[in-house]
Amino acid sequence: MTKEKEYGRILGKFRSIQSAIFMAISVLVLCAVIIVTAVSMRYTRSSIFENSVVYTRTIIHQMTQNIDSYINYMDNIASMIAESEDVQYYLFSQNESSEYRKRLLSQYSTVLNSREDIRNLGILCEGGSYLFNEGIQVKNPYLDLEGQEWYQNAMASEEESSLTSSHVQHVIQGERPWVITLSRRIPNNLNDSSSGDGVFFIDLNYSAISELCDENSIGEKGYVFILDENGSVVYHPQQQQLYNELQTENIDIVMNAESDTVITSNSDAGKLYTMARSEKTGWTIVGCMNVGELLKNSRQAQSVYILMAAVLVVIALLLSSLISRNITLPIQRLRDSMAKVQEGDFETADVEVVSGNEIGSLTTSFNVMTHRIQELMEQNIYEQKEKRKSELKALQSQINPHFLYNTLDSIIWMAEGKKNEEVVLMTASLARLLRQSISNEDELVPIGQEVEYARSYLTIQKMRYKDKLEFQIDVAPEISNIMIIKLVLQPIIENAIYHGLKYKESIGLLIVHGYAQDNHAVLEIIDNGIGMDEETLEHIFEKHKVNYHSNGVGVYNVQKRLQLYYGSDYGITYKSRVGEGTMATITIPMNQEDAHETI
Repeated sequence: MTKEKEYGRILGKFRSIQSAIFMAISVLVLCAVIIVTAVSMRYTRSSIFENSVVYTRTIIHQMTQNIDSYINYMDNIASMIAESEDVQYYLFSQNESSEYRKRLLSQYSTVLNSREDIRNLGILCEGGSYLFNEGIQVKNPYLDLEGQEWYQNAMASEEESSLTSSHVQHVIQGERPWVITLSRRIPNNLNDSSSGDGVFFIDLNYSAISELCDENSIGEKGYVFILDENGSVVYHPQQQQLYNELQTENIDIVMNAESDTVITSNSDAGKLYTMARSEKTGWTIVGCMNVGELLKNSRQAQSVYILMAAVLVVIALLLSSLISRNITLPIQRLRDSMAKVQEGDFETADVEVVSGNEIGSLTTSFNVMTHRIQELMEQNIYEQKEKRKSELKALQSQINPHFLYNTLDSIIWMAEGKKNEEVVLMTASLARLLRQSISNEDELVPIGQEVEYARSYLTIQKMRYKDKLEFQIDVAPEISNIMIIKLVLQPIIENAIYHGLKYKESIGLLIVHGYAQDNHAVLEIIDNGIGMDEETLEHIFEKHKVNYHSNGVGVYNVQKRLQLYYGSDYGITYKSRVGEGTMATITIPMNQEDAHETI
């Protein structure tokens, strides 16, 4: 019996939706990960990295050879000129001859015309003669020749040429080019001269080295820079930023490296430096690449990984779909039923119970819940409709008894005075008012009917106040058939008369203006009465401010009725200025089916 319970407990676990899906997907994903990992082991990061390093090293060595060839060529030019007898006699002879000068300038011209990469070339000795370029250039009088690196290096070297890092050359007056200088000592071989040794120099344009370094690409973001024996920068593509300390370079790591390859970090943000040191110049040509860019060369291996992973995922998805189809079908049905409930369709929301697991239990509970929700919603809708109808009818039934008493007194007074026509007119107007206000059959009336009701009310008020009140009604025909809650205009007009025009010493004018604007029907009640201050306007819609002695319905009730029916975006707005008058604006929608809540 115990074994049967244990067996049933194990099978019961697989009847759970969560357990079945978890086990199926876990096994499939685990198999896919194992296979992808096994394939990935064959394509290690180190082998891809090493291939990239070898490629970069080859390029850097080629650049080194190109630079050595270039410097050799310039060194040959320097040797040719510096070792000529014309230089000896021009610099160190006590009697200078124009012939030496002409031959030297001819050599200068030949070199300068054939090499655009040479900025300056010349010979000079300390305190002695000099000759630059075309022979018209003048030596900088403020030049400290002994303090120039290229001069010091040339003097320290016996027979070899020396190179400087990039620097500003100011040996020629008025010129300060950015150059790399190759200089060579010119020994004084004449016995009749008291001058010391001289120096021949060639200033190479900075762009010449830049072009040599840019001939071969080492990636999209890789670059080449050159250091001299002391670690000073000879060339760098962002040299200006280095000088301004906007960029840094790991020069110490490069100069102290024991091999020709150094990596700062194995992360994508790390840098790989590949160096080649020139025996000719003493320079170190350094290629710099981002490790992240080097690893982009692993696209082929990554494609294999992705392809294998995609195949495995597709297989896993197919198997998972077949296994979980029968498991997830009840969930899908329950989901569709929930979507119907969200749309308010409770009639067809019932879900058939086809299993006894958790989903079956959940489906049964869902059906019971939807039935109960439907019943509660129907009950709530019914109660709300009845409540709101009662509120509207209660609001509509608030008739001002004082107005009725005063009107009847006016009719009696006119009857005693034998004013039969006025009695008939006032009685007819009062009858129309009572018919409109007392009748509860229709909650909505056309604007035209509401305007006629207001006209009857104004007719009575004009007869009561005699020459104290004039009125104008101008309502556009296009809004006459728009439906509006009845008894809206009369309370606003009554409020304007009792609180605005009644206390005006001269004749008061009240205007009712109606028009359509932006798919809205707008009714304006304008008076030229005493107006209201800001404080009164701020509290005009407060319930406790309603004056029931003058207006049984009041502005508060009218506003509440309008917003109860049409929504909070509609209703009455007031504008007023003390001593000038007041304008009340009633706004309702033209398309009322979408604007108001169902009553």
